Amino acid sequence: MEVVRSHCAGLDVHKKSVVVCRITPGPAGGWQREVRRFGTMTVDILALADWLRSGQVTPVAMESTGIYWRPLFNLLEDEFEVLLVNAQHIKHVPDRKTDINDAQWIGELLQHGLLKASDIPRADQRDLRELTRYRTKLVQERTREINRVQKVLEDANIKLGSVTSKVLGVSGREMIEQLIAGQDDPTALAPLARGRLRKKITELEKALTGYMRETHRILLRIHLEHIDDLNGKITLLNDEIDRLLICNGSDLI
Repeated sequence: MEVVRSHCAGLDVHKKSVVVCRITPGPAGGWQREVRRFGTMTVDILALADWLRSGQVTPVAMESTGIYWRPLFNLLEDEFEVLLVNAQHIKHVPDRKTDINDAQWIGELLQHGLLKASDIPRADQRDLRELTRYRTKLVQERTREINRVQKVLEDANIKLGSVTSKVLGVSGREMIEQLIAGQDDPTALAPLARGRLRKKITELEKALTGYMRETHRILLRIHLEHIDDLNGKITLLNDEIDRLLICNGSDLI
């Protein structure tokens, strides 16, 4: 037997507006469908929540297209049963009426139990996912920037990468800083090597014999500054990821 929800709503979400169809029992029997349009600013979403609450609405449904559903989900999930539905699933439901708007169609599908909600992680899990995804992008950008440093060095015929795999290790970074500052003498640069790299002084002198132009120095300076900036941002993300993991423990894994 079909179970019909008595108080529900369908949301058609756009960048600047949300069309809401609230479905509640009518005063003379049957169903009352009320459609309103709200903005997407926080104050507008809170007004939307007030309107849903005044109609004793519990479940609401919306499509998971784009990113515009996220602020609504974040503000409504604590009080309402929010169903985030794959847009393709809604399109594939047969017998759609052409004379009703998307919000009403979503609301009617929800009312008759014809929607399958997507699995949405908890807010803290979503936060962790956002942080780790952005961290990955920054790490990838840092790798590209390190490759750009190597490209500039090769263009100047500085073969530092042929002697050490850690071009931006402690020794390599100090040598590059000196190159940027205008030091061209390989016999002055090679002794900057530390640790096991000091066994390769002769090789380093050959590798550091190149032809540095001012353009090379400018590019290297910009690349190093960008790498430092990325390192700082990655450190901030690491700290926040650690904080979330400490606060929430294994629940986030």
